[in-house]
Amino acid sequence: MYAVIDACGKQYRVEEGDIIFVDKMNAAEGDVVTFDKVIAASVDGELKLGNPIENASVTAVVLRNARAGKIMVFKYKAKKNYRRMRGHRQPYSKVQIQSINV
Repeated sequence: MYAVIDACGKQYRVEEGDIIFVDKMNAAEGDVVTFDKVIAASVDGELKLGNPIENASVTAVVLRNARAGKIMVFKYKAKKNYRRMRGHRQPYSKVQIQSINV
């Protein structure tokens, strides 16, 4: 059984027990969250589609809130002595899927 969910504006294909990284959510570590926007679900070989599917949800537990590794952004213009370096760390939530309810 798998489901395609819409979490934080992005789509993820998940199964029970999967660990995914989503954009940072307003939930503390150990909290149980529910994703109500289930776009597709496969139940016993039968594919259900909808945007979103009615009465379908995916429950998960937040394992960790952290920030990803640093990405360096470098702007440069040739022959103009223009150089700008800036770093960025994207915040994320590590989530483990508990159950798929369809």
